[in-house]
Amino acid sequence: MAALVCPLLVLSAAACTPGTSHEDAKPPSADPSTSPSGGKNGSLRLTDAVGRLNVSREARAGYERDKFRLWTDADHDGCDTRKEVLLAEAVKKPRQGKSCKLTGGSWRSYYDDKTITDARKLDIDHVVPLAEAWDSGASKWTAQRREQYANDLGAERSLVAVSLGPNRTKGDKDPSEWMPPAKDATCTYATDWVATKLRWQLTVDRAEAKALRTVAAGCRDATLTFTPAS
Repeated sequence: MAALVCPLLVLSAAACTPGTSHEDAKPPSADPSTSPSGGKNGSLRLTDAVGRLNVSREARAGYERDKFRLWTDADHDGCDTRKEVLLAEAVKKPRQGKSCKLTGGSWRSYYDDKTITDARKLDIDHVVPLAEAWDSGASKWTAQRREQYANDLGAERSLVAVSLGPNRTKGDKDPSEWMPPAKDATCTYATDWVATKLRWQLTVDRAEAKALRTVAAGCRDATLTFTPAS
């Protein structure tokens, strides 16, 4: 993941010194560059970004995974969303054959800090899982918007290629219930999560907000920018 250039997300987590967490969450803002607490180049500090998340109760009623249409080929180039992510995140590019069949290549799974050389041993993870998105706002969306979320290539950190093991363990858990096993992944994952929630104007529950504030306090140099989903 370190080799992937992400124009929508800037992360710097070299220093993780404890800090003061935020109190009540505030509604999200569509333009972080207007905030007086923004970082360089219009970026927003992770601690401040967490404070912009809207806290609300979550409800799983009515959720079905099939309500999110997966792995479409929006640009009709023969490569569906899964393969687009694999191509974008490859440390060593795979060979691309007929019908976008991929062979060879290698990837770095940042959840567990492992190198994977077989695409079949990778999941394309929705950083904010589909069920979690449903709980925090997507239940009110149209089918078309849920499809856009499930195949979000407009923000390069909404979908990530990761090892099967940690992704299956994660399931639909939020950061109050699960964090990546690799120590160095903590700040990156929290930043990816918050950026995705702000991009799609999804809410957080109280336990989730508390966990994110705790993590963000230890990621004092972490910053992000986000583009609201259209």
